[in-house]
Amino acid sequence: MGVPVVPINPRRNKGIDQLKKAIVDVRQSGRHELSSEFIDTEALAGSWLNEIRQICGLHSNYGALHVACNYAELKYLNAAQRMRIAALLDEVKFQKSKVQAEEVMQRYARIAQVMQQCVVEVTPLQRTMRSERIDKLLLHPVWGYVVLLSVLFLLFQSIFWLAQYPMNWVEDGFSLTSSWLNSVMPDNFIKDLLINGLLAGISGIAVFIPQIMILFGLITILEDTGYMARISFLTDRLMRSVGLNGRSVMPLISGMACAVPAIMATRTIQNRKERLITIMVTPLMSCSARLPVYTILIGLVIPNHRLLGIFNLQGLVLMGLYLLGFFMALIVARVMNFIVKVKERTFFLMELPVYRAPRWKNVGITMVEKAKIFVRDAGKVIMVISLLLWALASYGPPKSMRAVEAKYAKLEQQHPEQKRQLENAHATDKLEHSFAGVMGHAFEPVIKPLGYDWKIGIALITSFAAREVFVGTMATLYSVGNEEASKETLHEKMAAAKRTDGTAVYTLATGLSLLIFYVFAMQCMSTLAIVYRETRNWKYPVIQFLYMFAIAYVSAFIVFHLFR
Repeated sequence: MGVPVVPINPRRNKGIDQLKKAIVDVRQSGRHELSSEFIDTEALAGSWLNEIRQICGLHSNYGALHVACNYAELKYLNAAQRMRIAALLDEVKFQKSKVQAEEVMQRYARIAQVMQQCVVEVTPLQRTMRSERIDKLLLHPVWGYVVLLSVLFLLFQSIFWLAQYPMNWVEDGFSLTSSWLNSVMPDNFIKDLLINGLLAGISGIAVFIPQIMILFGLITILEDTGYMARISFLTDRLMRSVGLNGRSVMPLISGMACAVPAIMATRTIQNRKERLITIMVTPLMSCSARLPVYTILIGLVIPNHRLLGIFNLQGLVLMGLYLLGFFMALIVARVMNFIVKVKERTFFLMELPVYRAPRWKNVGITMVEKAKIFVRDAGKVIMVISLLLWALASYGPPKSMRAVEAKYAKLEQQHPEQKRQLENAHATDKLEHSFAGVMGHAFEPVIKPLGYDWKIGIALITSFAAREVFVGTMATLYSVGNEEASKETLHEKMAAAKRTDGTAVYTLATGLSLLIFYVFAMQCMSTLAIVYRETRNWKYPVIQFLYMFAIAYVSAFIVFHLFR
């Protein structure tokens, strides 16, 4: 090919420095032209490629073919060049998808010839045969899907099973820290801010770090072994039934981690219609930010029972929530496939890697890095919102707050024997008349049909910044003004929460309604921002927010009234 060849092994970080040096040397030595075409591009497409070479000043037919396929997106072409290319392609009746598919097949056939002549592997045939034998099961039209569901089942069971003990340790650690600070610090502004504002908000999210690490560790194992590529291949038929193809699977799977990089990954989808639909439905996939919300609510309303002695019921519900988001994404994609009118067809071609053992060092590094990112990114948002929320929940309109103080001062004089009960009632009343309480009560009529109270309403508003803020908001609201709260975990505080009529706030109906709402709702400003950046039009993020909110509201309403 007219350039030096450098042997590298990126899995072991070998040869990378030599490769960088070779790139610099070739760059500095001037342009290197190929002595001949890698494949006979002119025979593949036609002699009209020479005309495109002249229009664009290109040096190879291969480059001309890629210009023909992508001229509308190439910014360095001017309007006159685009018009001449479009007219030429129309004249020769250029079939983009057919030629691209044939080019890929010929290129890989040529690569195979080069590999046979130049590359020596340790029993390559045996390795390929082993992968093919495994693929007979994992890519089977029936058993392949059974294995896929089994893998997902084990993944979500493990998230609850493996994370149970470290989550308890983190929870107990924060509880002991809060109790210790409560006992050694004098009652003042700083103590209230530190324990009920900062520490309560951070503890509400830190407890879920073990689950985040386990989720990413298991996903990394699937990627390293080569199974993740098989998931794309296996689901291609399912994707095509809703107007997408297998290329959409990787962004959707990436959406289980975070919708922002997942939406950016749709750039690999060449078909404009399929890319737009994938962008619009990817946020329906349950991201890692939803996991803390799912976990706290499942723990509140779903009993920790085992079905048949082995299947954790909470793990099954968690798996059901992830599958619910996926299937709703397919349904919405199907609807959008009828609405968005683009006739361009695409083919899904991908190379399946051979199966290999996971790199355990890589798995460990990924788990630690993802935990750092989660703590850093979520922690900053949660810290700011927790402090702001603490201030809103601690202070209120002066007239209302003075009336509350006067009311309970009088009651304590009249009933000194009920001091403890009056202190708790005073804290609750003070919170309801605070700025946060006023805001929550104003929003309550909108969400009351879903079974939510004003505190949940505040959490819905604050979690629009990031879904995981829901947990930090709950931790702050149930801590402000409550001396005993520092001794309890967030789960215990929420389980003990009562409405004004004495009934529990988090019943099965309310918990399931909230879970369904968070499965479907667009509670993420960052995702809306990235959708705008990728589409260059505010119309799409607005449509996305409205349709997801409508699905979430209607679904949560139905679930609440079915289970109440």
